[in-house]
Amino acid sequence: MTKNTFPPVPSKNYGEITGPVVLIGFGSIGRGILPLLERHFKVSKEKISVIDPSDRDRKLLDERGIRFIHLGLTEKNYKDTLRPLLQDGSGTGFCINLSVDVSSMDVMKFCRDLDAHYIDTVVEPWAGFYFDESKGAAARSNYALRETLLEEKRNNPGGITAVSCCGANPGMVSWFVKQALINLATDLKMQFEPPTTRQDWAKLMQKVGVKGIHIAERDTQRSRMQKPMNNFVNTWSVDGFICEGLQPAELGWGTHETWMPKNGRRHDSGCQAAIYLQQPGANTKVRTWCPTPGPQYGRLVTHNEAISIADYFTVGSGANAEYRPTCHYAYHPANDAILSLEEMFGRGGVRQPEQHILDENEIMDGIDELGVLLYGHQKNAYWYGSQLSIEETRHLAPYQNATGLQVSSAVIAGIAWALENPKAGIVEADEMDYKRCLEFQLPYLGPVKGFYTDWTPLEGRPGLFPEEINTQDPWQFRNILVTNE
Repeated sequence: MTKNTFPPVPSKNYGEITGPVVLIGFGSIGRGILPLLERHFKVSKEKISVIDPSDRDRKLLDERGIRFIHLGLTEKNYKDTLRPLLQDGSGTGFCINLSVDVSSMDVMKFCRDLDAHYIDTVVEPWAGFYFDESKGAAARSNYALRETLLEEKRNNPGGITAVSCCGANPGMVSWFVKQALINLATDLKMQFEPPTTRQDWAKLMQKVGVKGIHIAERDTQRSRMQKPMNNFVNTWSVDGFICEGLQPAELGWGTHETWMPKNGRRHDSGCQAAIYLQQPGANTKVRTWCPTPGPQYGRLVTHNEAISIADYFTVGSGANAEYRPTCHYAYHPANDAILSLEEMFGRGGVRQPEQHILDENEIMDGIDELGVLLYGHQKNAYWYGSQLSIEETRHLAPYQNATGLQVSSAVIAGIAWALENPKAGIVEADEMDYKRCLEFQLPYLGPVKGFYTDWTPLEGRPGLFPEEINTQDPWQFRNILVTNE
């Protein structure tokens, strides 16, 4: 694709932020957010503050006259730091939390106490949580972190809008699931009314016959330089990827499943929509499918959306629900990141002494193909998602690669939605108006398409060696999980 074929750079105004804006974290996503904030919202740069423990990229802020606070937020200093910034002048403030090692829940609750809007891309804990040996796997899971959000939502309903987990995934993919489900039901020529409630959506997915959903992603972006030894290279936050990659593998657990891995565990409390495995997600392989590569291995890295989507589309409740889809991430990161994972796990999970995020200037070519694969229905499987290239990313926005733009544009959509719905309380991406959010985001996603496939995880199996597979139901998780059992 040449530059001349790209659509115009989006410029539409999405609303006004009347109060101060506090951006926590100025890594790869924070840098990408900045020009989109300037482009799409009426906000005074004098009211913007950026907080980060690294001043590596403060030049971008100094050039714009934006206040930079060289600081890492902690449990001891976050209130004293944020209070004067979010109460600076008149209007309603907005906190955009794109940090690692900063508690999303504590910051969210504090912002709501100050009557300031809030958005993040993950339910993040304070530093040390992911590697706390005193906590068991269940306590270190995304399931446990999400339950703290649900408890806060139950205890303090309503109020100013705070959007939880609104990046590409979690976030955008929840909107893709709804659009994919509508497309699928339409293609199956089913008679249905557009869903208006959570139960309507769950009933429609049950009616369509979806057994499960993969957040199926293939990142083919590649650097001009080969990855050096002892360096973890990725196309987005290395710290974020390592932390989630070393958490236990987690997945929403569907009602069609008849088998569970020997190291699979259920949770003792909560929504009961998910299970976890006693092994790290980034070292857990699954079989999946994306349009460009076709069949591929993905990594079952834990993500909030695997749990929230399975929970949202549940008919009934609890462990004995009438219907629930299996849902999990199936991620094939950039090749440099795969090599980095192999290197890290080869040394017992000890991270490399150096780390590097590939920026838009050093990436030679490639796309981030990120979508949702709805499987097990009458048409077998349907992938719907974004195929954003690095070339189109450079055309659309500065300071980010294709992976980053999928995330930052979702945050922008979440901010715009919150401004239009200022008193929605605490919301997850699954609960937001998917059509409206995609209206805001689609200009930044490159080609967004749907593809049907006849592929199943039984293709080519059993091969030269015996396997314990379920030939009666191709879409059992037993057939998807790559295991030596």
